[in-house]
Amino acid sequence: MTIHLDSLYGFSPGGEYLILISMFVLKVIQALRSHGVEPVLVGGYAVALHGAVRGTVDVDLAIALEEESLCKAEQALASIGLAPRLPFSAKELARKREQWMRERNLLAWSFVNPDNPLEMVDLVLTHDAREMGIVEKRMGELSLSVASLETLIEMKRASGRPQDLEDVRVLEKLR
Repeated sequence: MTIHLDSLYGFSPGGEYLILISMFVLKVIQALRSHGVEPVLVGGYAVALHGAVRGTVDVDLAIALEEESLCKAEQALASIGLAPRLPFSAKELARKREQWMRERNLLAWSFVNPDNPLEMVDLVLTHDAREMGIVEKRMGELSLSVASLETLIEMKRASGRPQDLEDVRVLEKLR
């Protein structure tokens, strides 16, 4: 059987790994949506969907940073076999997020599949999805909310990490 990724996922062919990771992104988005959480794709996949090639493994998402959304996201990710890397609950995070960001530099709530450590999701704690500029991008039949080019550049510039600053350089050329 031949799978044509360009028509199935909206990506050009890149081998079995691309198929698996694209399926994982879709699974994560669908799980969150089925639990009433509307995620916004940020990070490396958002960079790629804007047209810049960049390798990444984890799926970075922004959601509404309120207790209800955090609890629903925790349940949704658990439903697909992902567990938080740090030992706290969504309710505790909702109460202490600002403090932990200040005192512990907690910038994302990370989840991983213990049986497949390549399945990783980071929920970004620095940006609330309700306050972000977003655009809709297609991945096969699914419409995805993706951080707008301007929002993505702003987020990456603010992080200051070398990879993010390189992303800014490439993304600015796409304006």
